Amino acid sequence: MTTDHIHRRTGLRAVAAVSLLAGTLAVGIPSAQAEPVPNGRATLEGTAPEWTGSATDTGATAGSTQVGARVYLAGRDAQGLTAYATAVSDPASPSYGKYLTPQQAEERFGASPQQIAAVTAWLKSAGLSVTGDGRHYLAVTGDAAAVQKAFATPLHDYRKDGRTFHAPAHAASAPRELADAVLTVTGLDNAPHRAEPKDTLPGPGAGFRNAGPFSTYYGSNTAGTLPDAYGAKIPYAVHGYTGTQLRAAYGAGKYTGQGVTVAITDAYASPTMAADAAAYAKRNGDQAYRKGQYTEVLPASYNSVEDCGASGWYGEESLDVEAVHALAPDANIVYVAGASCNDPDLLDALNKIVDSRLADIVSNSWGDIEANQTSDTAAAYDRTFKLGAIEGIGFYFSSGDDGDEVANTGKKQVDIPASSAWVTAVGGTSLAVGKGDRYQFETGWGTQKATLSADGKSWTDFPGTFTGGAGGGTSATVKQPFYQRGVVPDSLAKANGPTRMRTIPDIAAVADPNTGFLVGQTQSWPDGTVSYDEYRIGGTSLAAPVIAGVQALAQQARHFPIGFANPGIYARYDSPLYHDVTDRPLGANRELAVARVDFVNTVDATDGLRTSVRSLGKDSSLHAVRGYDDVTGVGTPAPGYVASYGSLFH
Repeated sequence: MTTDHIHRRTGLRAVAAVSLLAGTLAVGIPSAQAEPVPNGRATLEGTAPEWTGSATDTGATAGSTQVGARVYLAGRDAQGLTAYATAVSDPASPSYGKYLTPQQAEERFGASPQQIAAVTAWLKSAGLSVTGDGRHYLAVTGDAAAVQKAFATPLHDYRKDGRTFHAPAHAASAPRELADAVLTVTGLDNAPHRAEPKDTLPGPGAGFRNAGPFSTYYGSNTAGTLPDAYGAKIPYAVHGYTGTQLRAAYGAGKYTGQGVTVAITDAYASPTMAADAAAYAKRNGDQAYRKGQYTEVLPASYNSVEDCGASGWYGEESLDVEAVHALAPDANIVYVAGASCNDPDLLDALNKIVDSRLADIVSNSWGDIEANQTSDTAAAYDRTFKLGAIEGIGFYFSSGDDGDEVANTGKKQVDIPASSAWVTAVGGTSLAVGKGDRYQFETGWGTQKATLSADGKSWTDFPGTFTGGAGGGTSATVKQPFYQRGVVPDSLAKANGPTRMRTIPDIAAVADPNTGFLVGQTQSWPDGTVSYDEYRIGGTSLAAPVIAGVQALAQQARHFPIGFANPGIYARYDSPLYHDVTDRPLGANRELAVARVDFVNTVDATDGLRTSVRSLGKDSSLHAVRGYDDVTGVGTPAPGYVASYGSLFH
């Protein structure tokens, strides 16, 4: 199988980071080396990866080279699946809300026994071994010679970034009589590399603590001894918002998420998650978990443990679980772990949720950049999202933590899976919650950082460098979905050319780590001890579970699954149900900043402290403005948003 790495979203950059060479999720990308297929064959679009176009072709892959792949099944009536997923999600459709059970979905749109048998026979006749089958795909292994026979494309070796990978020389194909049965094939290329399975997860990751001083709420503690910023004294960053503050900010009211189940997907599984979640709730005034409220669905084994930095995912899981519970204290939470950070394993986790309808709402704080996408995998993901839609399941994905991605990749682009037309992309803000848990304002999350000068009298190179911000912008590959028409301005929708394209995000919530969430986690410390502690964190990996929690409240108000939420989210656009977030909420000439003090060694003052000023509302080339924008989408939930799902608005 290919191991296309997905990385997690956090505002704590010291613990993030998996380098990506090939990734996921596009729609309609042409093959890099499109060639006519033999007579009697049907092209499997997008199966010649884009990355080979900039790599050096060193010739045919040895025929004995072993390859593992997945042949994804199109199922019955693929076009009908798209049509029904649209209708059941559109408030203007007579079919709105007429969801199917997993069994009904399988009977109507799943692969038939005849299709599975025919595809299996074809693969075996080419010399491939079918090593696993299920509702969605057939797993196969074999040598490169068998792959060429099966898919009518030779494999070539390509040099890229000092390494050699194999990949199809042109698009793969299937027998024409199986065109309606085969969706795509993934895994014919092995970029970035192959990893050996490991069953044992590492212990808790390296510890992190915030230094302080802090504000307990926004503006409560002014940095009076530090230099001015923008002509005024500035507050210290908050210690970390808690559920009480976020519920108040986003208008939770009386709703608690009762009767709703939220699933969370990440890679791997923290061995201390249940205990950490219970400790966090007790220490921060959240409702205690009732028996069975938090459950886990784990794979039989894990792989790519070192390559994916398994222990680094524990903090992501802790953030996701604790944030959902803080916003929706009565909602059930099911954590569904991927066996690794690779596409096949994360897709398996999503399919488990759909196949057994494990949840109503799915929060996902992971992704990649659009340049790393392959449209074969995109087709597999989108089919899962559509199947979820017809069952009344909504998927929420973080929009990314690097703004327009120019500073990170050198190219302006969006992130994936957030750019899929079948998910809700969640952007980010800097949030000010004041005394008495009163909502004050939000800006689009985008941060510039300058450090305190040696003499302590000024900020060095103020306002400093861009350190992170909510991902957003216009997709180069996904056309504008129906729910964005008339809302997204053409200046954004047509940013890449004359065709209107998918623009993200759709909605937003707090993400700035300087106005972030307090999270609790068992961690490993330099003295060799392992213990629970709490720290402030952010990123759109916070925004996604916050919105998932808010949507759980909204579903409780509705008394019926919301399902794919975007049509309803956009139907509420330009109303008091949203905070219309801008970069200058206090006036055009009023810049915002907070002071922050960090431990140099990330855990204690032994190696000293580092003081900085963080300017807010500076998200690379992206801007939060009146109306829809590419930082916060339609805005953030305001009082009345949750309750609106119990009215005729739904």
